[in-house]
Amino acid sequence: MNQNANAITTLCSHLCVGEGVVPLEPKEWTDLAAKLMQLGLQPKDLFDLPKEALIETVQLSEATAERILRLLGRSASLSFALSEYENMGITVVTRADLQYPAKLKKVLGTHCPPLFYCAGDMTLLNRSYIGYVGSRTVSEDDIAFTKTTVQKTVAQGYGVVSGGAKGIDTVSTEEALSRGAPAVEYLSDSMLQKMKKSATVKAVRDGKLLLLSVAKPDAPFNVGLAMMRNRYVYAQSCGTIVVRSEYNKGGTWAGAVDNLKNEWCKELCRDKKSYQGNRVLIERGAIPINEAWNGDPNSLAPRFEQAEQMTLFDL
Repeated sequence: MNQNANAITTLCSHLCVGEGVVPLEPKEWTDLAAKLMQLGLQPKDLFDLPKEALIETVQLSEATAERILRLLGRSASLSFALSEYENMGITVVTRADLQYPAKLKKVLGTHCPPLFYCAGDMTLLNRSYIGYVGSRTVSEDDIAFTKTTVQKTVAQGYGVVSGGAKGIDTVSTEEALSRGAPAVEYLSDSMLQKMKKSATVKAVRDGKLLLLSVAKPDAPFNVGLAMMRNRYVYAQSCGTIVVRSEYNKGGTWAGAVDNLKNEWCKELCRDKKSYQGNRVLIERGAIPINEAWNGDPNSLAPRFEQAEQMTLFDL
């Protein structure tokens, strides 16, 4: 881990959080990174700045300066914890690393998280993906549609990116892997639990599956993180398919509406009239698809043109 990556991890990781240690949230890190850039400083320089310099030069409040110093003071214990996770196959990638998801930087810009915990071959991020999202509770018809559609998108040369949850996420990932295609999962919790499954470990070791999460590896389910990871799925994909969504309820709906608003990627939605959520998403701009679709997102005219977004400097 380079020194800048070490600084970002030390300031933002939720590992080794003791009394008086409150890691920086993504927006807080983005604001601090912008100040450092304006001063011609790098994250690693924070290790050498005394409290007075943090206050006078970086223009931080006394409370924030003390918070930064407390966070930096846990560097040794954090390094030990990270080495233990590394032995389990889980590492950290930060915005200071070349391996950080480049497509997320391009699409999400300053809204990219400062770090991800990851397991697998990071070069899989260089491949092209179709996102799959949908309810955790699915019917046999939903499963059949998902598998058939994955087969079509895989045949077009795409892998699968999902949130790794039960239901549509798991069905799409498993189908892609069974077809020899790569898969990326942006998890919102429980990476350690995921890594206990033999099929997951095999896929990761074979270089076919990549797991990423902003949540620490042993984190329990968190609604906020689950909602946040939806945008990573959309941003990573060349087009995301909404297989099934409840109307105005749940993470699938919120993520789909968020994408229509922000235009991160083409949004494709299963055209099934009996699903109110799907029907309304199509009315709002999602591109309808059915069993006749050939699996190529480029064959579908977008309802909008994705705008090129500015990105913050890589750190």
